[in-house]
This record gives sequence, structure tokens and C-alpha cells, in this order.
Amino acid sequence: MKIFLLIIAFVMVGMSFESCNKRISRSEMSFRPAPVTLPIPRGFPYMNLAADNPTTREGVQLGRMLFYDQIIDSGYKRSCGQCHILNESFSSAKENSLPHVNLVWNYTFLWNGKVDGSLENIMIFEVDSFFRTDLNRLNEHKKYPKLFKKAFGVDKITSKEVGYALAQFERTLTSTNSKYDRFLRSEEPLTEAEEAGRKIFFTEKGDCFHCHGTILLTDNTFHNNGLDSIPTLKGRDVITGKKNDRGKYKTPTLRNITLTPPYMHDGRFKTLEQVIDFYCDQVKWSPTIDPLMKQVKHGGIRLNKEERENLIAFLYTFTDTSYINNPAFSDPFQARSSEKKHTGY
Repeated sequence: MKIFLLIIAFVMVGMSFESCNKRISRSEMSFRPAPVTLPIPRGFPYMNLAADNPTTREGVQLGRMLFYDQIIDSGYKRSCGQCHILNESFSSAKENSLPHVNLVWNYTFLWNGKVDGSLENIMIFEVDSFFRTDLNRLNEHKKYPKLFKKAFGVDKITSKEVGYALAQFERTLTSTNSKYDRFLRSEEPLTEAEEAGRKIFFTEKGDCFHCHGTILLTDNTFHNNGLDSIPTLKGRDVITGKKNDRGKYKTPTLRNITLTPPYMHDGRFKTLEQVIDFYCDQVKWSPTIDPLMKQVKHGGIRLNKEERENLIAFLYTFTDTSYINNPAFSDPFQARSSEKKHTGY
């Protein structure tokens, strides 16, 4: 009898361990986000991806929601999507914000490069310093904790997870299908005017290619391009503390440039025509002007009327309409009321 009872006890213990193991296994199975592969387009460099934040379907979907939700702002007044508007290539004419396009290939962010690193760094900065996100609202929300659990396996939401989710969504915002891209892929020819503008852009005649010549149409560095004879104290020098950086600002990408007025760091030019006129005959010398502005002694590159028109025609080939019409980039709360839009649901 004792032996029989002992056998029963062992069986029950074994069943208990098996049940426990099954529970652990099911718990582990509950956090299995679906990986997403981000293809690198032909001719583009490797993406600047954080090793500890793999792209997943759950992370991207969560980041998209947070991007458009005013819950991210401590005052419930702003969302990322209000200053980075889809049909303006995720820029804003009102705010003069840099466009969010192909940021996954960036290593410095903001006009003066205040934040460097990866998308995770700039998104955490936005969460902590710009929006000052009230994390309690997210942790007490009726649905966000479950979504963060699915995306990151966490029980408590911190600014890290919020920034990482936004970074995952941001890295999907890639523009690679402008007419210029199709031209490079031998899918569509340029017009006579566009080709003439391309030759100006990529030669010393236009001098554009020095700062905008890569496939990203930005060198992602900082330049004093001769806007003022006495540069203001709000440029790269604020970050580095170096006098030689006075008047230097980040080179913006020219992708979707037709969709992102006004232009320059202070939005002083309202049209592309004004921008080209500036580079042609309004460039001003200052002690920190970039050496690339070689024609400053002539006031600029001195293009005639036809050459200016051809250059602008080429700039229009950088417009990617498929980018601004991509439903995966749109506001997921658009069909909901503005009141619910403030809280995500």
C-alpha cells in the first residue's frame, strides 16, 4: 500500500511539473512578435538599425498609433503627425519641421544636430524632452499596455518602449519611387528640360551635388550655405561650442522637396524659385561660409532664366507621390472622432 501511494505521489508531482512547464511555455509563446524584413533598395546604403530593436509587425503598428495619438503629449495638444504631415512628406509648412523621409539612413537629427545616433535616440528624445510624455496615461490606458506587451513583452511601459515603437514605424517611412529613382532604374526617361537640369545639378555649374549628390539627396552633415553675412547663434555652434560652426545647419534631403515649403532652417523662402534665385545671385560671404560655396565672390552660380527653369524641372523629379499616398503611413484614427483621437481609442 505504501509503495502504491508513493507511486501516486510521484505521478502527481510529475503532472504538476508538466503543467507548470506548459504554463511557462504558453506564457513564452504569448510574446512572439512577427519579424518584418526591411528591404534595402538598390543603390541605397545599409540602414542605421539598432541591434536591440528588431522590426516587428506589432512594433510598427504600435508606433504608427503612437505617431498619430495626442496621448503622447503631456498636454494632450499635439501628436507627431500634426507637425509631420503625410501629404507634406511628413513635414509642416506651419512648423517648418524637417521632413520625416528616409530617416533610417540618418545618424544626426534636427536642424543643428542636437541628437545623434539612431532613430531610437531621436524618438526617445522626443518622448522625454519634447512631448514630456506622461507614461502613467499609457500604463493606465485600457488597451496600450496589451499592445506594448505584444510588441516588447513588458509589463510596464517606459519611454524606451515608446521611443522604440516610434522608431520602428519611422524606419518604414522610406521614399524610393520618385521619377528620379525610376530614371536610375532605367524605367522612365527624363524630359529634355529635366535632363538639362540634371547636368546642372551634378556639375560645378550648379554645385548642388556636393551636398545633395548621394542617393539620399543629402550628405547628412552641416554647412553654412551663405544665407547671412552675420550668421545667427542658433546653428551647429550651439551644440559643439565651436565658433567655426556658426551658421551651419543640417543639409535637408531634397526628396519630395516640392512638397516641403518653406525652405531653409528658418523658412525664409516660400518657393523653389526663391531658393534657386538665392543660390544664383544672393549668396553672402561670412567668416564661416562653407568652402563648397565657391562662387560666393560672384554672389552665386549665376544661372540664366532657362537654366534656372531646367534645374527646377529636375528638382520636381524627386517627388514621390506613392510615398504620400501609402495607406500604411496614414492616420489609423482618421475615421474616428477627434475626441477619441486624443486617447487612441
